[in-house]
Amino acid sequence: MEAPAPHSPAESGSVQIVVTSPEQMRELGRRLAKLLRAGDLVMLSGELGAGKTTLTRGLGEGLGVRGAVTSPTFVIARVHPSLGEGPPLVHVDAYRLSGGLEEMEDLDLDVSLPDSVVVVEWGEGKVEELTEDRLQVVIHRAVGDTTDEVRQMTVTGLGERWAEADLSVLAA
Repeated sequence: MEAPAPHSPAESGSVQIVVTSPEQMRELGRRLAKLLRAGDLVMLSGELGAGKTTLTRGLGEGLGVRGAVTSPTFVIARVHPSLGEGPPLVHVDAYRLSGGLEEMEDLDLDVSLPDSVVVVEWGEGKVEELTEDRLQVVIHRAVGDTTDEVRQMTVTGLGERWAEADLSVLAA
């Protein structure tokens, strides 16, 4: 087996999950929160309405943070301080940002990351340079005029941080 390139993080593990309701998506977020710690970056991708914010709402509940977790589309980022001993949650929506990490620098995510759990919606091509260790969550849903609540999800751990993590607990 060939070693990964120095700046190309290795895929540590991946799990496929099927979610059939918004409540299941929130519950998945609560389970995911148990795996997260300060310094973790979670990148969420999926179509509009796929459930990225619903998943993050569950993360916030699982992390025990203050404030309602809502989409930060127009404010770009929200910080939810911890109500206990855990890390704060920084929730970013990069949908309206067209540039890469340079445009994200105004948000000081590199400063927040070591002490927080940072969740970035629509972050592909914009935040990967923050760290090689991250979780990528891809959510697929039926598109078009449908009331189908089924979501096909892939959660992939990248880098050393996730090399030994058991992501299969998310599919429970």
